[in-house]
Amino acid sequence: MGAMALFGSQAWAQTSNAASTVKRGEPITLNFSNAEIEAVARTMAIMTGRNVVVDPRVKGTMTLVSDSPMSPARAYNHFLAVLRSMGYAVVQSDGLDKVVPEADAKLIGGGVSATENGAPNTPGNQLVTQIIKLQFENANNLVAVLRPLINPNNPINVNPATNSLVITDYADNLRRLARIVAALDVPNATDVEIIPLKNASATDLAPLVLRLMESTAASPAGGTETGFKTTVVAEPRSNALIVRAANQARLALAINLIDKLDQPVASVNGAAGNIYVVYLKNANATQLATTLRAAMGANAGAGGNAPVATGAAPTAGAGASTLGAGQAASTGGQIQADPTTNSLIITASEPQYRQLRAVIDKLDARRAQVFVESLIAEVSADKAAEFGIQWQGALGNAGDSSIGVLGTNFGAAGSNIISLATQGASGTVSPGKGLNVGVANKTNGIYVLGFLARFLEATGSGNVLSTPNLLTLDNEEAKIVIGQNVPFVTGQFTNTGASSGSVNPFQTIERKDVGLTLKVKPQISENGTVKLTIFQEVSSVLASTVNAANGPTTNKRTIESNVLVEDGAVVVLGGLLQDEYAGSQERVPGLADVPFFGNLFKSEARSRKKTNLMVFLRPVVVRDATATQALSNERYEQMRGTQQSGQPEPSSTLPINEAPVLPNLMLKPGNLLLAPAQ
Repeated sequence: MGAMALFGSQAWAQTSNAASTVKRGEPITLNFSNAEIEAVARTMAIMTGRNVVVDPRVKGTMTLVSDSPMSPARAYNHFLAVLRSMGYAVVQSDGLDKVVPEADAKLIGGGVSATENGAPNTPGNQLVTQIIKLQFENANNLVAVLRPLINPNNPINVNPATNSLVITDYADNLRRLARIVAALDVPNATDVEIIPLKNASATDLAPLVLRLMESTAASPAGGTETGFKTTVVAEPRSNALIVRAANQARLALAINLIDKLDQPVASVNGAAGNIYVVYLKNANATQLATTLRAAMGANAGAGGNAPVATGAAPTAGAGASTLGAGQAASTGGQIQADPTTNSLIITASEPQYRQLRAVIDKLDARRAQVFVESLIAEVSADKAAEFGIQWQGALGNAGDSSIGVLGTNFGAAGSNIISLATQGASGTVSPGKGLNVGVANKTNGIYVLGFLARFLEATGSGNVLSTPNLLTLDNEEAKIVIGQNVPFVTGQFTNTGASSGSVNPFQTIERKDVGLTLKVKPQISENGTVKLTIFQEVSSVLASTVNAANGPTTNKRTIESNVLVEDGAVVVLGGLLQDEYAGSQERVPGLADVPFFGNLFKSEARSRKKTNLMVFLRPVVVRDATATQALSNERYEQMRGTQQSGQPEPSSTLPINEAPVLPNLMLKPGNLLLAPAQ
């Protein structure tokens, strides 16, 4: 079959006529020179039997030349390649081949393939959307690798739910990307490898090996590996290491490193042999020795022997130095405490010592502290009012055989008219508090009190704020007492039959703390909550009973409770909201009910007392030395600022113009110095 050449340098009519003379499927020779894209597309549609539609935004001319005849399919593929180089693409949608700008091709349509080889039946210059499902590698990790290999106008997306890549690009490039993904989507970690140790301790060796493996993972550019990292886990029961590496090479490196580190150390303890001395940093040696002996006894009771590291190579004398469970628990000779140096003396084989040392390192950790701030606020207000009128008078004349007495008599002592009249006769008058208005009548040359009116209103208020603070170790009780040691008479003997009068040969006294007492025992839980066992007492001596015959009376308010508080939170422990009212009235029946004039025949007193008391508490966990120093410095500067603000006003008359002030803190790296006060 002969081939026909098509020339595109003439008008569309010539091209159309030439194309019409060629039968579909015959080989053709292309020779379009600067032909309109739309014209070439129409010619290709006629030659291949496709429905080609050109987007109005596709403009320009193209050159499409072939040296020898080719099939219409190859010619069409050649046409697609030239369009691709010009920034245009052909998208198949609903039986149409749409020629559109390449940037918009991904939005119009096209074939979708989920095969592993990237649209095998699609021409290489055809835009296709490919879905590539990954089995081992994370799809997000491959985006950075594949993005530079894809046309900038075409997208690459990740579906995290199915761990798949969705790529829209030309079919030939998709086949290349599929091969790259297949090479990268491989298992990225080896199986778990268990490496038993003969000499070293798995607990000590695991972090060292992991640190060395991480240091060797640095890339030449100075970065670190971002894929699967080597994992090294210690298994103390069998004294083995569990290793999982990114690949076989990393696994071989880890095994080689472990083999070099797992070497016997014969002279680890020198001439001391199987007797080891462990100096403690934080724990108490006596208490820790008791705890370890109890733990070893329990372990021996369950297994029959003292703990020995499984998998450790037997050493000379190891069996002889290992004490039996009964011997260790009964005599305590395996673990002894030296309180002077706060150290433990352990007699054990090397594997057994390694196990004990691992337990000691966990128990000998720095304990957190708790700073407890307590706030006691008490506001009280007292009001009292008294009003009364009393009068006394004699009925009759001097010399009468009978004389009558008429009057009112209320109150006692300094507020009673008869008591005051008696004191007036003796010359020692001691009236009560407030306004006293009296009238004295002269009878037989003697002035006798005949009328007394009393008016009294008293008010009192108090505002007491106490803030005791305590710093204590976790699970340790602390106590602070601020007050006075007041004596209380508990017994006495008085000899009233002595010739010289009453004799008091002895008196027994008991002294008690009166003031503020705070006892607290904190316990920090794993999530940071603080459990507090609290005892708080506020006591005071009632001022009016200081010189009482039976001893003073004390006011006492006590709270004893267990609470849970978040670190740094404020909690109210308890309180008292008290409102008291008291009233008394003395009156003459009948006469006191007369309006207005009835006040001449009565005496009335009223009082009201309100007390508001609240106790608050705030624990702050201090976990390290830096936090402790920061807290101490803050309170130190707070006290120093208070002292500086309380300096007396300068005076030229008084020679003392300065009050004591705490010295300034000089902070240096690792040191805390006190500078002389300025």
